[in-house]
Amino acid sequence: MATVSELRVHRGRRSEGWLLVLSWALAVLARGLVDYHADYLELDELAWYAAGFAGVLTVLHIVLRIFAPHSDQVLVPVVTGLIGIALAEIRRIDFAYAARGRETDFGTTQIGWALLGALAFIIVLIVIRDHRVLRRFTYTAGILGIVLYLLPAVPGLGKEINGAKIWIGVGGHSLQPGEFAKILLVIFFAGYLQTNRDALALAGPKFLGMRLPRMRDMGPLAVMFAAALLIMVNQKDLGAALLFFGIFIGMVYIATERISWVVIGLVLFVFGAIAAGVLFNHVGARYDAWLHALDADVYSSGRSEQLVRGLFGMASGGLFGTGLGNGRPDLVPYAESDFIIASLGEELGLTGLMAILTLYVILVQRAMRTAIGVRDGFGKLLSAGLGFAVTLQVFIIVGGVTRLIPLTGLTTPFLAYGGSSMLANWIVIALILRISDQARQPAANAAPKAEESGPRRRRPDLEEAPQR
Repeated sequence: MATVSELRVHRGRRSEGWLLVLSWALAVLARGLVDYHADYLELDELAWYAAGFAGVLTVLHIVLRIFAPHSDQVLVPVVTGLIGIALAEIRRIDFAYAARGRETDFGTTQIGWALLGALAFIIVLIVIRDHRVLRRFTYTAGILGIVLYLLPAVPGLGKEINGAKIWIGVGGHSLQPGEFAKILLVIFFAGYLQTNRDALALAGPKFLGMRLPRMRDMGPLAVMFAAALLIMVNQKDLGAALLFFGIFIGMVYIATERISWVVIGLVLFVFGAIAAGVLFNHVGARYDAWLHALDADVYSSGRSEQLVRGLFGMASGGLFGTGLGNGRPDLVPYAESDFIIASLGEELGLTGLMAILTLYVILVQRAMRTAIGVRDGFGKLLSAGLGFAVTLQVFIIVGGVTRLIPLTGLTTPFLAYGGSSMLANWIVIALILRISDQARQPAANAAPKAEESGPRRRRPDLEEAPQR
């Protein structure tokens, strides 16, 4: 006889629906405030924007109900809330540039990228019906990830923008391949660590209370260290190397729970960063601009101008900000992309900036919660790794803008202007939700009861599929 729980395995996604209403209201309100303070408020245009935003949210909600009915109900509202704030602020920066005689259309272009990202999100959810199939491509993903990271170093293909060579030119547009490489590397690390976690966690001598890895297990760490150093030197960017190496160390710790890996990784990275600063002039110049940003000679040379202007902009915002549309974000170079955090800090103040960072905390917390709940080891590492990648990227950006670490050319997920970041991070959310759907499925759906299914035939499990 069927039980009540078996008759109703879908509880609906009402919580997500109400949260999407809140994110919609936030996006429309932000857009309205920007247009009002720019003396450009037209109710008909705002109504069309509100209707379009609501339509996209409705489509996303329906797709999730059909293709991932058990997945986390908080992630998409958080992401669309961040995008709504970003679209308003980027449009506000367009108005500021126009007031100075520079015509830009970043806001409209970013709407297109956001829609394309949402489409990529839907495609990933529909195509990848079981996240464990990705483990078959462990080494393929690793090789492709390294290749993507190194593409900007190819002569004639790489482009240097704002002091960092992390872009490539494609069809007249700039593409940041590192955004997609991080996803492939997380897949590689998850598959590799799931296979070798016992050797990495249990073997090795003890020293000062820490269990050190065996020399033969240090091979992957040495390869990651060398690759990170190569990226930093060729791309003139500490952020890409820190993201690359940090994801690896974080996932090794998650897999093994051994603090020795973190200690060794940090020592190697600090050693490599110092050595690169001493041996290579362009890396040393970026360190100098970070350490001596307020020195007159460094500022007058233009090396720290962007950083200093961003700091003064956030300082002028104070606790509650100047208000959307009342600041001067246009005084900071690349205010719509690299320094979107400084723009928001000026107009929303410390309070608004902390609210935005809280949304990122919620996003990462849901990814980690998914990692705890999923049943297979590969899914745990994949979800945790994707969440950690977002965490580390936000830390690198905010740390650079606030002068905690050297400034980098990475982008703030879902906030900064740019298509590569928007597409890649929508894919990250789709993968986390796919794992979440698997983790939250009722036990009755996850495995048939023995008495109902009869004798089980042996079949190759996706978890044990050969890796390519």
